[in-house]
Amino acid sequence: MGVHPSAVIEDGAQIDPSATVGPFCVVGSEVVLGPDVVLKSHVVISGQTTVGEGTVIFSFAVIGEIPQDLKFKGEASRLEIGERNRIREHVTMNCGTEGGGGVTRVGDDNLFMAGCHIAHDAIVGNNVVVVNNAAVAGHCVIEDDVILGGLSGIHQWVRVGRGAIIGAVTMVTNDVIPYGLVQASRGHLDGLNLVGLKRRGVARSDITALRAAFQMLAQGEGTFHDRATRLGAETESDYVREIVDFVLADTGRHFLTPK
Repeated sequence: MGVHPSAVIEDGAQIDPSATVGPFCVVGSEVVLGPDVVLKSHVVISGQTTVGEGTVIFSFAVIGEIPQDLKFKGEASRLEIGERNRIREHVTMNCGTEGGGGVTRVGDDNLFMAGCHIAHDAIVGNNVVVVNNAAVAGHCVIEDDVILGGLSGIHQWVRVGRGAIIGAVTMVTNDVIPYGLVQASRGHLDGLNLVGLKRRGVARSDITALRAAFQMLAQGEGTFHDRATRLGAETESDYVREIVDFVLADTGRHFLTPK
């Protein structure tokens, strides 16, 4: 524990006594490192960035830098990272912009594998896995328990619902329902994340209800919105209700629909 003598700590930085700052790290003046945070060597943290308890950031990650957005004019914005995250080598996370609310938020217990990117104003929930070199664009919402496969890309303003899984090398341009499975180079909603549901111990009755709901959304009469509305009137499953609420939320976005 402690701060390595080769680290550069700017005046004003707040570092908990239990935190560890490794060799050749740079910590900016507005950074706050919570209890038991660990920075391996050569980590750069800048901007108004808060890192929660127990988070470990590995070498050559760049956290809290300004957005990669030409509309950004230097306005005050921040990055909030929760507890017990694992942020691996060469990960980049940017602060927010005025147009997106001024904050990028990352929840708890997430794994960000090497080379992935979290852009300005993104909201990432809890227990999310972002695999190597995946990229989340600005203003996206990634809900809890999502897996983003390696080299995948999430287009700006897209929402990915809880428990969904995105296959490797997939480009996602529209919202993904909770528990959805998306794959192919231009992503299609190809089913449900059944493996993830089983791993979390979801009851068989709920999985059966989800499968029936997916078939209704895929093959029922009327528009996708009509089918979701009808499904909401009929279901008794909380999991199906979560999908219905997600679809019917007024966001102005389109959805990936079943093939």
